Amino acid sequence: MVEELAQADDAVAACVDAAAWALPEHDLVAALDAAHRLQQRLAAVTLTLIREIDGRGTARSQGASSTAVWLRERLRLTIPAARRLIELATALDSGNPGVRQALADGHISLDQARVIADTVTTVEATAGTEAADKAIGVLTDWAGQFDPTQLRKLGTRILDHVAPDIADAAAQAALEAEARRAARDRNLTLSEKADGRLRLTGTLDAEAAGLFRAAIDPLTAPSGPDDSRSPGQRRHDALAEVCRLALRTAELPDSGGESAQIVVTTSYDGLTRQLSTGALDIGLELAADTVRRLACDATILPAVLGGTGQVLDVGRQRRLITGPLRRALVLRDRGCAFPGCDRPPRWCDAHHLHHWADGGTTSLNNAVLLCGHHHRHVHQSDWVVRLGDDGHPEFIPPAWLDPEQLPRRNHYHRRT
Repeated sequence: MVEELAQADDAVAACVDAAAWALPEHDLVAALDAAHRLQQRLAAVTLTLIREIDGRGTARSQGASSTAVWLRERLRLTIPAARRLIELATALDSGNPGVRQALADGHISLDQARVIADTVTTVEATAGTEAADKAIGVLTDWAGQFDPTQLRKLGTRILDHVAPDIADAAAQAALEAEARRAARDRNLTLSEKADGRLRLTGTLDAEAAGLFRAAIDPLTAPSGPDDSRSPGQRRHDALAEVCRLALRTAELPDSGGESAQIVVTTSYDGLTRQLSTGALDIGLELAADTVRRLACDATILPAVLGGTGQVLDVGRQRRLITGPLRRALVLRDRGCAFPGCDRPPRWCDAHHLHHWADGGTTSLNNAVLLCGHHHRHVHQSDWVVRLGDDGHPEFIPPAWLDPEQLPRRNHYHRRT
């Protein structure tokens, strides 16, 4: 398969720089159809490979917490996109060979395959295998005329075509299945933009949507006739205010032994001279006036940084990795330090490089932040963790994974 894919790659590469402008309109449209069909066929191959990798447990054997996380690191996908591929690969492998074949033949798109697989699963659970097989044929024919959104709407009444005697009774089951899919697909993604801002995207299920609207709607009204904010800006400010209110309640779970809080790093001299910018513990930069505003209502904690950003001192040392020492770890590692992991500091444990029970000290140069999965993985595997020359963690993989055992680092949390 690898050789055949390499040949296909060469063939596609030869088309990348082809002079599309020179094609007659008929050939141009035909080339587009051929490229789209090839894309769907490659999607079918990709799903087969993902299913095999997931079934073998390749991701966990290589240190990832799940196949979705491994795909994110390997293929640069988002976690929701990776999960959707895994779910579809599983569905097509376990019970929908007709859908997979339609995708492999280039008759349907990947998004249409997802809709058909979801619908056929519901039909099979409601009306049996024979009706499900009929549904595949009907939906595949419809896919030639309708996009995925329209196809999903039509699918809610598919039993009218394949099993009319139970269609009405099954309509409720279809609605319930749609509710389960909505719960399954709920997600919220925070993506850091190049200028330091965060892009928030996601899909809320009905209950969360109701809670969200109930929380922000009272805060989104214009503050007066001179309020020039757009509706989107008012919703942004309302969300920020809801977060401030939540942090003031003291009812949020703690974060590694600390109360829920935001941490801003800046220089003392710059702060006192009202000139210094700052950085949040999640890596985002703040302007000087924002740092001064936050400092008006904050506890000031000292932290001395070396020239490479290494934390040199955060106050007195404690036996446990809490308080000032944990804050130092957060300032240095900014999250799980294992390569490829994006877990934030509040999800992490503090791991002793040289175990405390074996005489290791509770100090910054003997500690690293690891999420629960990677904390267990490091204890149970042959990965070696050490601090590099610059005082930041690096991980040496076992020889079976990398014969050269080149040190690896986490780049998700580092500021450019």
